[in-house]
Amino acid sequence: MNKDTNQIMALINAYKMDGLGNNFIILDRRENDLALDKNKIISLASKKNINFDQLIFLEKEENNIYPITIFNPDGIEVDACGNGSRCVAYLISKEKKQSTISLRTNERLLYAEIVGEQSVKLNMGKPKFNWKEIPLSKNMNNEVVDIEVLDMDGNQYKNGFCLNVGNPHIIFFVKDCFKIDIKKLGPAIEKHKYFPKRSNVTFAQVLDKKNITINVWERGAGLTKACGTAACATAVAAIKKNLVDKDCNIRFKEGDLIINYNNNDNIFMTGPVSQIEKISIDI
Repeated sequence: MNKDTNQIMALINAYKMDGLGNNFIILDRRENDLALDKNKIISLASKKNINFDQLIFLEKEENNIYPITIFNPDGIEVDACGNGSRCVAYLISKEKKQSTISLRTNERLLYAEIVGEQSVKLNMGKPKFNWKEIPLSKNMNNEVVDIEVLDMDGNQYKNGFCLNVGNPHIIFFVKDCFKIDIKKLGPAIEKHKYFPKRSNVTFAQVLDKKNITINVWERGAGLTKACGTAACATAVAAIKKNLVDKDCNIRFKEGDLIINYNNNDNIFMTGPVSQIEKISIDI
């Protein structure tokens, strides 16, 4: 009992993992129907000793498929998390001693395969390009979306490529993705009137036909070290624009994600995950 707030505190077990510095807390609800509301998730995210880009609930297995529900630090539920899904798949694979895992999000089925020591390949399914499915606020060319947001030099951001890979994304291809003031531009673009469900924002720098470096502002999470769905969205956009080959590396500060996409086919993402760390959290 916390005497100051007169609330009962519960100590629960959880797992901490990351994919290339993209941090996750995984709560296992297969045996305990723990419920956290939006305010509780925000409260957890504010604790200095708990750092997560997404909070993931692992739900009860259904026909050998593991449902997951995903929340950003702002307490809003989202439909996809590529790196987080790879981490959950690895966690289940170690527990069940099997190399293939099927996950289900609100939006799609994901099929994972353990392809090496702490390396997971994830079939992310097909991208969506229709303006209603992204979604955009009106019918427009999703490959040429101009945003009326100016940077410190007065530059307007044009020719953004919008698509949905489980979450809405917009990608801008630029000469230097780290010269962008993403902490200023990211929130403004994320909440632009074109995006009724907000959007993830990526500035991408094509290095050559095989490599892209990206700087990502995640919807509801902010600046993150890596983002799996942004990697997928960027690769698809770059392939559609003939900037890279169908197999390319999306580069982050702590490593690469390998993305394979053949037009009109599924997106495959392969990359490393961390060791599994068991932790306890006061709820």
